[in-house]
Amino acid sequence: MNVPDAKKVSSVFIETYGCQMNKSDSEVIAGLLSRAGYRITHAQDEADIILINTCSVRDHAEKRALGRIGVLSDWKNRAPHRKLGIIGCMAQRLGPTLIDVKPFVDFIVGPDQYRHLPRLLCNGHHDCNVYTRLDISEMYSDILPCRDSQVTGWITIMRGCNNFCTYCIVPYTRGRERSRRTEDILHEIESMAQEGIIEVTLLGQNVNSYNDGRHGFSDLLRMSAQIPGIRRVRFMTSHPKDLNDDILDVIATGYKICPHIHLPVQSGSNRILALMNRQYTREHYLSLVEKARKRIPGVALTTDVLVGFPGETESDFRDTYELLDRIRFDEAYTYRYSPREGTQAALLADGLTEKDRLKRLDEIIHLQRRITLEIKHEMIGHTEEILPETASKQSPQEWMGRTPTNHVVVFPKNGSHIGYPVNVAITECRGATLRGYVES
Repeated sequence: MNVPDAKKVSSVFIETYGCQMNKSDSEVIAGLLSRAGYRITHAQDEADIILINTCSVRDHAEKRALGRIGVLSDWKNRAPHRKLGIIGCMAQRLGPTLIDVKPFVDFIVGPDQYRHLPRLLCNGHHDCNVYTRLDISEMYSDILPCRDSQVTGWITIMRGCNNFCTYCIVPYTRGRERSRRTEDILHEIESMAQEGIIEVTLLGQNVNSYNDGRHGFSDLLRMSAQIPGIRRVRFMTSHPKDLNDDILDVIATGYKICPHIHLPVQSGSNRILALMNRQYTREHYLSLVEKARKRIPGVALTTDVLVGFPGETESDFRDTYELLDRIRFDEAYTYRYSPREGTQAALLADGLTEKDRLKRLDEIIHLQRRITLEIKHEMIGHTEEILPETASKQSPQEWMGRTPTNHVVVFPKNGSHIGYPVNVAITECRGATLRGYVES
C-alpha cells in the first residue's frame, strides 16, 4: 500500500472521553500534531484521522468508547487512506488485546507514548502498532497545547498517582506520581496569559501532593496567582489526606484563588474507606470540611461518591447518605462501583447485585439534586462576578459563565464581552441553571 498523500492525511479529529486530565491530554496531543504539520479539526467529516482518547476508570466509560470505535469502522472503511487510533487510559489498560476486539484500528497508544503519534500518522502501513510502555520521565513540558477556549485553560502540573485506592485503575494506566518543574508550569501559564486566557485550572490526579523538590502545591498556587493577566486560578483534584492548612490559607487570602474545592469523599463509612485504602476517616473528612468553611467563608465544596463497593452493607450506605445530607455539597458526582481488572477490589467478595447498586445510586442522586437546587435558589438575589466563557447553547444573545465558586450562570450579553468579568445579579434558577442580568 502506498503512503497516503500528505494533503489527505492532514486533518485530525480528536474525540475525548473521561476526566479533565484526558481533556488536557487531548489539547497536548493537538499541540504536538500541530507542531508536526497536521491540521486539527472539530468536524469529523473533515478528518482523515480520528483519535479516540479513552477513559478506563469505569466499565461504562470503556463500553461507551468501544461502542463509538465500532461505529467508526464504517467511516474508516469508506476511504483506504483514513486512520483510526485508540489512545489514552483504555489503550494503556487493554493494550494488544484491543486488536482482537477492533482489528480495523491502526494504532494503540498509551498516555506516556504520544510522541509516537506524528510518525504513526504518516506511516503508510496499516499493521496495528501498540505503544503502551509507562514512562515516568514523560511530562510533555515542551509541548504547547492547542486549547479550545480563548478564556479558560487547563494545565497539567503532575501526572500519575501513588495512592493505589483499591478500586482505581489510574496508577496502572498512568503510572506513578511525578511533578512538573515549577518554572515550566509558570512559563506555560505566562504563555496562556499572553494568549488572552485569564482563568487557569491546575490539574493532577492529586494536586495537593504536588512537589517538584523545591516547591509544594501551596507555593505553586501563590506563584500562579501572581502572574500578570491571570484573574482566576482553580485546581483539581484534591485528596483529603493531603489537603493541609497551608493550602487552605492560600485560598483564604482571596487573591485570585477561586473559593472552590473538589474533595472526593467516595464513602461515608469508615469500614468502606479502609477497604478502599482511602487513608482517611469520616471524622478527618468532616474536620476538613469544618476547617475549610471556617477559614474560607462561602467556599463551595464538591465531591465524588462511589456506592456499591464490594461488601457495602445497608448501614455503610446510610453512613454515606447521612454524610451528604449533613455536609450539603454544592455538587456531587455519583457513581456505582464497577470492577476493574487488576485492582485489589476486583478480588473482594461481593454479595451486591446490580439492582442493589442502582437503587443506592438513585437514592444518592435524588438527595444531591435536591441539595444542589436548594443551594442555587439561595443564590437568587445575590450579585456574583461572572466570567463570560462562551455563548449560551440556547441563544447567541446570551453568555454562559461561572461564578468563582464554579456555578454556571446564563445572562443576556447587553454589551458585555467574552473574557471580561462582569457583575451579574442572579434573578432565577430555571431548571438547574442560574440566570441573571449584568448590573450597570
